[in-house]
Amino acid sequence: MSSSTNNKQVRVGFGRAITLAAILTSLSMTGCTALFNPIETIPANRVPAQFLAEPQANKVPIDVARLRQTKPPFYTLDADDVLGVFIEGVLGNFDEAPPVQLPAPNSDLPPAIGFPVPVREDGTISLPLVKPIPLRGLTIQQAEALITRAYRGGDQPILKEDSRIIVTLLRERTYRVFVVRQDNSRAQQSLQFQGRQSGGVVSDRSDFSSRGFVLQLPAYKNDVLNALSQTGGLPGVNAKNELRILRGNRLDIARRDEQLTEFYRSNRPDQFPYGVVPTVADETNTISIPMRMNPGVVPNLREEDIILRDGDIIYVDSRESEVYYTGGLLGGGERVLPRDYDLDVLAAVSLAGTGVGTNVSSGLIGGAAQRVPPTELIVLRRIPGARQLAIRIDLNDTINDPRQRLLVKPGDTLILRFKPQEEIINFASGVFFTFGIRDLFN
Repeated sequence: MSSSTNNKQVRVGFGRAITLAAILTSLSMTGCTALFNPIETIPANRVPAQFLAEPQANKVPIDVARLRQTKPPFYTLDADDVLGVFIEGVLGNFDEAPPVQLPAPNSDLPPAIGFPVPVREDGTISLPLVKPIPLRGLTIQQAEALITRAYRGGDQPILKEDSRIIVTLLRERTYRVFVVRQDNSRAQQSLQFQGRQSGGVVSDRSDFSSRGFVLQLPAYKNDVLNALSQTGGLPGVNAKNELRILRGNRLDIARRDEQLTEFYRSNRPDQFPYGVVPTVADETNTISIPMRMNPGVVPNLREEDIILRDGDIIYVDSRESEVYYTGGLLGGGERVLPRDYDLDVLAAVSLAGTGVGTNVSSGLIGGAAQRVPPTELIVLRRIPGARQLAIRIDLNDTINDPRQRLLVKPGDTLILRFKPQEEIINFASGVFFTFGIRDLFN
């Protein structure tokens, strides 16, 4: 055997040794994660129903008419109403025209005639020469008739029949209501805009700064719809799907402090992270109104639930930045989970920048592009009891069968990786492109 033949065999053997060493090194260090880093998983079609995400896209807004109280055909009087009263010879002279009072700005009332007379807390009005007259629950016409009877009735009437008596409504009673909104702050809107512009990447948590409003709502306009309309409109996607009304007339601070203390004592700290004060259930003092519901579901609301009184507080809470996480070939990241539409695993992979069928550069052997894209997606989902559920999804199945497209839940971690056969094919392709088929088989 010649020395040239020996040298060639040495070179071929040396090349095969280098190739084998490269493959083994790649497999053990960065390749074939499905073999070297196994994860105990269950297929997507075997996930228990209680661990699936609830669809949100099919929810519809509540009928706004349910947030507005029914206006009666006639205005009825109560405490804090102010009447315009003209009684010729008593409140006003015989030879003078009755004074005309213009309504308050933004009021729907016509100009009133007479001198201002308030309805007192006990529902009565005080007029000269007569005893207090109860007017609570009466209309303006009934009040005028009762006042006329007080001055013209009896055995010794105070006024003659031709004396003029005019009663009008000068100012409606109002209710002082507080509205606290976290959904329409500039910081929150900026965060939402940045999330959409950057593909949903989160750089910070939700901004929980609030905007406060103090409203004076007239009678029969003291409802939730009017309060929201004057403070920015109905809650949008930045807000939770419900709003809360804290009744001011039943506010018990000591009892709420006890409930809050009990909540912190009986729950783990990780259930309310980032300094967010939890919502303490208080059915006796708080009313929750859903803003989005499943189609065909009628909200369990009474009209008295949406009527606001003095001291009531409306809370429009900001929706926390519900996020999901990506890893593996999707790259590490934290991404916003939208509320106004459902996000399935196929769309989540695409939003992460790795669409199904996209080649991924290997960076292992010669930097050759992968011939087979990754199709194994592992979804790590938190379940009660500080546990997690690893769900295995074949992305090819999600293309052919939409039922395999699981909806992403807040807190899910999506890990994209190669199947073992995909890893082997890609490693082999890299070896062939790097060392050449001739060096392997000669």
